Amino acid sequence: MKGNKGEFITLKEKYPPSEPCSCDICLTYCIRPGWWSVEEAASAIEAGYANRMMLEISLELTFGVLSPAFKGCEGGIAFNIPNPVCNFLKNNLCELHGTDFMPLECRFCHHERIGLGKQCHLDIEKDWDSSRGQLLFREWGKLVGLWDKLRKIRDVW
Repeated sequence: MKGNKGEFITLKEKYPPSEPCSCDICLTYCIRPGWWSVEEAASAIEAGYANRMMLEISLELTFGVLSPAFKGCEGGIAFNIPNPVCNFLKNNLCELHGTDFMPLECRFCHHERIGLGKQCHLDIEKDWDSSRGQLLFREWGKLVGLWDKLRKIRDVW
């Protein structure tokens, strides 16, 4: 990603962490999982979090994003479930908070950054809509056995 002067800046540099906050607005952000960058998701997989991720598929069905899973969607596909809650949120506290595995979108979004979360989300989407991002989600699907599960379902139908 290019900065104002044409120099390359990372998503992490463009979207610095916000101050910790547990107000109702920020807690609402925590309920719906934020997205990792491709690099962060790869690190989270290496750290053993693969089975706590889910695959979110773009509306156009053109690419996928790995994110912390809704409770009940771990190691699978994000489904439209009533009252989805991030599986890392326990007693209104994030298990990933303060670690290197907290998603970029979660670290950046804050009640004081009104309207800025949308651009962060779009930039992370672009990161995933790449050959590197798509390769990672395909490798993750193999690792957690998702592709085998989907083949079995297809064979039953």
